[in-house]
Amino acid sequence: MNNELIRIKEGVYDPCAFEFSDFKNESESTEYHACRFKINTFHIVCRNAKITPKKIGQFVTFWKRIEKGPIEPFTESDLIDFYIVNVRNKDQFGQFVFPKSILIKKGIISTNKKEGKRAFRVYPIWDIPQNKQAEKTQKWQLNYFYKIEKNINFDKVRELFTPLL
Repeated sequence: MNNELIRIKEGVYDPCAFEFSDFKNESESTEYHACRFKINTFHIVCRNAKITPKKIGQFVTFWKRIEKGPIEPFTESDLIDFYIVNVRNKDQFGQFVFPKSILIKKGIISTNKKEGKRAFRVYPIWDIPQNKQAEKTQKWQLNYFYKIEKNINFDKVRELFTPLL
């Protein structure tokens, strides 16, 4: 388990009394610290986002490979409840907790009507988007974001991990 995730587990998940289990590193996307685990009964896919030199926001991959085939987007039938993206910029640290339902709604997870995405950008609260599309994306994404700091809003964290009914 990478240091970022250990810090999150000890500083956020443990105080929220979340049961963390079934951790597995993924053999591909290691540069994004790709892994899977469970929180309580929820199936989690997790990545660390990367800062890129020319664009605001952070880039993150979100794909799977079946055996030795080409990469492809995740689908609505995949066993995923949440996609977690860890973001950092110098002393700023946070986490996006995207439920599967919002990723389907935003066209990131494939359905039988639309192919999803293999990667996308996230815009943490400290990034200032430079165009209308990025502003619009940041606006919906921040509903699923919390900042990891001294006074973490644990109620917000618990709320993010509450299943959507």
